[in-house]
Amino acid sequence: MPIISEQKPEIAKRKEIIAQNLFALQARIKDACLRSTRTENTIKLVVAVKTVDASTVRALYELGISEIGENKVQDAEDKEKALSDLNIHWHMFGHLQRNKVKRALSLFELIHSVESVRLAEEISKESIKQGKRTDILVEANISGESTKFGIKEAEAIPFIKQISHLEGIRILGLMTMAPIVDDPELCRSVFRGLKELSDKITAEGIKNVEMKYLSMGMTQDFEVAIEEGANLIRVGTAIFKGI
Repeated sequence: MPIISEQKPEIAKRKEIIAQNLFALQARIKDACLRSTRTENTIKLVVAVKTVDASTVRALYELGISEIGENKVQDAEDKEKALSDLNIHWHMFGHLQRNKVKRALSLFELIHSVESVRLAEEISKESIKQGKRTDILVEANISGESTKFGIKEAEAIPFIKQISHLEGIRILGLMTMAPIVDDPELCRSVFRGLKELSDKITAEGIKNVEMKYLSMGMTQDFEVAIEEGANLIRVGTAIFKGI
């Protein structure tokens, strides 16, 4: 999908459309929470902005959204420069290459996509150099699709135990990508599987590991994800449709 042009629609109209979409989205989140006997304040909405420009992100921020997700380091850098006056909390959604870790750590507060020991080690090493600890999520491939990144479900606990000693990272949960399907009900078993894996990891009592976040659910399936335990959803298309 191409980056949305600055010329259309005008910023004021764009902001109005985003506000309407946000209102509708928040109503859907509320309904999903009611179905799962949860409250809206248990859900963190992180808006995926890979298809929009910096001025659109600024409009989003002015509407009260400060949790922003990007898929690529370069795109986040470009937008952050244009939005450096805003208190945005940047999330890294996409596959992170080790040679971009240093740049990523200067931008992102939470990296959702750690799925190799070498990447975890690189993040830890660079974090120590920068005098901080970086919050990460472990990406798990619950669906088993060969086209998706992530640790296999059966390997997740050994993997987490292996990287949990790294001093420069703090493991705060799990992330998964569900299959792209027309019927979101087909994703329910994937989301349920991630929640069950999270519970198993919690039961292990691994030091430096807290299953604080279950990052799962996007525009096409976030309601099912919430019903199955998601507390961080990554939504973009539903917010930017029509602009």
